[in-house]
Amino acid sequence: MKSLIITTLLIAFSVMNVFSQDISGVWHGIATNPNNKEITFVFLFERNGEAYITTMAVPNFDVSGVKPKATTFKNGVLNIDGSNVGMKYEGKLNETTQLIEGEYTEGGTKLILNLIKGNPKSAALSRPQVPEKPYPYFEEEVVFENSKADLVLAGTFTRPIGSEKFPVVILISGSGRHDRDGSVPTHKPFLVLSDYLTRKGIAVMRFDDRGFGESTGDFSKATTADFAQDVLSAVNYLKSRKDIDIKHIGLIGHSEGGIIAPLAANQTSDISFIVTLAATGIKGSEVSVMQSKSLRPFPIADEEAFEDNVRESIKIASSSKEISEKRKELTAHNNTYLTPILKSLDGPDENIKKFIQIETETVLKPWNVYFLNYNPADEFEKLTIPVLSLNGSMDTQVNASINQNAIRNALIKGGNKKYKVMELENLNHLFQECNTGKMNEYKEIEQTMSPIALNEISNWIFEIIRLK
Repeated sequence: MKSLIITTLLIAFSVMNVFSQDISGVWHGIATNPNNKEITFVFLFERNGEAYITTMAVPNFDVSGVKPKATTFKNGVLNIDGSNVGMKYEGKLNETTQLIEGEYTEGGTKLILNLIKGNPKSAALSRPQVPEKPYPYFEEEVVFENSKADLVLAGTFTRPIGSEKFPVVILISGSGRHDRDGSVPTHKPFLVLSDYLTRKGIAVMRFDDRGFGESTGDFSKATTADFAQDVLSAVNYLKSRKDIDIKHIGLIGHSEGGIIAPLAANQTSDISFIVTLAATGIKGSEVSVMQSKSLRPFPIADEEAFEDNVRESIKIASSSKEISEKRKELTAHNNTYLTPILKSLDGPDENIKKFIQIETETVLKPWNVYFLNYNPADEFEKLTIPVLSLNGSMDTQVNASINQNAIRNALIKGGNKKYKVMELENLNHLFQECNTGKMNEYKEIEQTMSPIALNEISNWIFEIIRLK
């Protein structure tokens, strides 16, 4: 359920000669992370008086439109202040090579990143499900406030053509910063889902996560509970519209969005149904243990000892101790059990030290601490509204049978008789028809979202609406 903060920006600008005091245009560079994976960064610099406006992306992950707070380029030195999105870049123009040589920082991670003028090369990918304008329905760019958090969320509202009031769903993204299209490597699943449902007769609201895209706020300090408040703000906005049937407002959440949905629904009487896609039903600490084994990029000689050490890390991070004390304990523990593993992989001492530092700080972030202690089964048990839970049998990020059993048991325990839990065969975490279900396969698959899943969602929603 993890992802990086930014993704793709492919803007067609011709390569121009570099002038030492004007860097306007597109620049890109490739950095290597501590796991020796290459990450491509793309920056569009637009001059604005003595400063620049920057738009940033990373093509590896397919989220565009990141706008750092401020950018200056003076005496050949480039400074990008992205404190609003959790990053910064500092570099100096090399007049001989015409490269901007510098360092990219995000959280505790520092990467050497040299920029060259022009766009990165990319292969065209077929995405037949992505809709093309003009759409056969109404579309509107909207903004709404989360007054409690003092932020503004920006999104897109779509509905069928007509003067009647329409049922509506709010799409809730998974963990990590996402735009309103739910962009993941080379796919836009929320755009495809929104288009499908709107054509079927259901209005859809989708929005950029707080602190990302056109939404304001600080994503890095937010937790699952905070994102639930953003969803409730979207509900309040929809209730103000005259084209919405307020008796039929639903939530559709993917991955983490699937555990945000019940948390939000239990705080209001305005939600009439929820759909969860690849949601977890067990405590976050157990999800983390499972993912540490299934998604681990390196082999382990002693699996039992590895799991015990992971559980100890989680125990420290999720405790109620002061963060300084947790940092001290966690650093010591990580040094003890991770160093031998990383040394066995021939990792340089400097990289090992940096990896452990990043790992420690990441686990201690507010989102992680909340997630480790959060048990979505408690919220599913409280639900009295209809629930559709879909998971893919080939999902390698969220085990379908374990999590669906937990969701089903929670609904039964709570006395909810209006639910449907389905495991869809041969679908991965993104609900694509797949071969392996592994994350590196997502971008290679032409399909963005299986028609089987799309059909199940729309048919169930209309069945629920008819029953009410």
